[in-house]
Amino acid sequence: MHVFRHFVTITKHRHAVMRNCFKVGLIKRGLLHDLSKYSPTEFIPGAKYYQGNRSPQTREREVLGYSAAWLHHKGRNKHHFEYWTEINAQGERIYIEMPDCYLAEMICDRVAASKIYLKDKYTDSAPLDYYLHKTDLNGMNEVTREKLGYYLTLLSEKGEKAMFSELKTYLKTNKKHKINNGR
Repeated sequence: MHVFRHFVTITKHRHAVMRNCFKVGLIKRGLLHDLSKYSPTEFIPGAKYYQGNRSPQTREREVLGYSAAWLHHKGRNKHHFEYWTEINAQGERIYIEMPDCYLAEMICDRVAASKIYLKDKYTDSAPLDYYLHKTDLNGMNEVTREKLGYYLTLLSEKGEKAMFSELKTYLKTNKKHKINNGR
């Protein structure tokens, strides 16, 4: 068990996401980000499967065939696109468009996670590479997918400052963000 290392990693990650969220004006979302990772349901498997260079949930999934910590996490954190998946009355899976405040938090999360796990190997292309090669793009709402791809491409091509600046401007002018405001 790597209790201390896991605690340090998730706390570093949370603080990095918080800083990113603050850059785009999402103060509340930054403060509340990933608090469920400190719950026993997520923290204990995280410490048990800790590796330091990737999510412990990935290792838990390799060992058990699923990740109970991930099931708990995605069901409580609206900044994961998987939270916005539902089964309709006909039994078909539907993918709901993420409200922009949670989409922005997801972008902040992906940038921070890439930096935490890749350390000095991080580049502004890393979040886009992860999105293109390790994300189930078919399991995401089409509009959400397009917006996420746009901002990660902008990050890759123009850098963090330009991407966060444009995302902040978008959130300020988008009515959906003002209505939902992260609640």
